[in-house]
Amino acid sequence: MSDWRIRLEPMITPAFRAWWRISRPATLGVRGIACDMAGRVLLVRHGYVKGWHLPGGGVERGETAPAAIAREMAEEGGVAALGLPRIVGLYANHANFAGDHIALFRIESWAACPPQASAREIAERDFFALDALPDGVTSATRRRLAEVFDGAPISATW
Repeated sequence: MSDWRIRLEPMITPAFRAWWRISRPATLGVRGIACDMAGRVLLVRHGYVKGWHLPGGGVERGETAPAAIAREMAEEGGVAALGLPRIVGLYANHANFAGDHIALFRIESWAACPPQASAREIAERDFFALDALPDGVTSATRRRLAEVFDGAPISATW
């Protein structure tokens, strides 16, 4: 992400969201779960928003959701999917805006690759044991991890 975008993020994100409400009846984002050989889960901390999150981003025009999460996992987390990502769930993200949805994928098989995201976009990335998550993990991330690893009921909302 460019330096100007990071500096202007608090102002431009609301403007983008207002435009999306007018120009797009729905938007689709993706998030991914990948674990290392020790069973630790990959989380990222962005340089422009608080908290630890599952890696992910938006699905670009003409891109499939599985292709988008494969791209985002490689860019943000240094995780190159070796097979087709498996969908875990589709969630409404109405806290963002009424037409937003997030598809959650599990990356079962992957290889390490150089992450492409700048240090300003992704301040930190690491694998964490489920019983030793870092301070600041978002509540939505905690709920998704509980659904996938603890058998919690899958929610309809992010």
